[in-house]
Amino acid sequence: MPKYSTGSGGGGGDGGSCELCGTESSRLREENVAGATLMVCPDCASHGENRNKERKRREQSGGRDQSEPSRKKRAAQRAAKMYDAGKGDSKHWEEEGTNYERDRLPYLVGDYGGRVTEAREDAGLTTGDLAAELEVNERDLVAVEDGRATQAGVGGSVVRKLEDRLGIDLVDE
Repeated sequence: MPKYSTGSGGGGGDGGSCELCGTESSRLREENVAGATLMVCPDCASHGENRNKERKRREQSGGRDQSEPSRKKRAAQRAAKMYDAGKGDSKHWEEEGTNYERDRLPYLVGDYGGRVTEAREDAGLTTGDLAAELEVNERDLVAVEDGRATQAGVGGSVVRKLEDRLGIDLVDE
C-alpha cells in the first residue's frame, strides 16, 4: 500500500500493510499520526506515545478501555448537531422579514468605554445600578465599558440611554 494512504491496511493480529510505509507486518497497531488514526508497523509507531496513553487510560478506568465510549459519544453529538443545523426553519424570516435598522449601533468615539466607566463612577453608580435604572441588560453595559459594544451586539438604544443619563457624547458624528 502506498505511503500516507487513507484506506485500511488491515491490522490486529491477522497481518496487513503499514499505512505509512507499506511494510507487511502481523504486528500492526493503531497510532495517532498527525491527527489521523492509522494502522502502522512497529518501525513507524510514534515511540510508544499511544502505548503510554493507553496504559494510563486503562489504569484510571480499572482495566476498562474508555476510548470507545467517548468516541461514540462524540460521534453522536456531532450527528445531533448536524441534524439540528439541517432542520433550520426559515418560516420566521419569511413571515416577519428582517429589520436590520431596528436598533442599529451608531459609530462610536474611540474611547467610548472609558468615557462610560468614568461617568458612571463619577455618578457613584455600579454597573448593576445603572443597568437597572436604564432598564438595560447589565452584560450590555459591561460590554460598552469594555469597548466591545459591536461584538456583543449592543443596540443603539443602549448607547442613547447612556448618553442621556450620564451627560456624555459617545456617538461619533
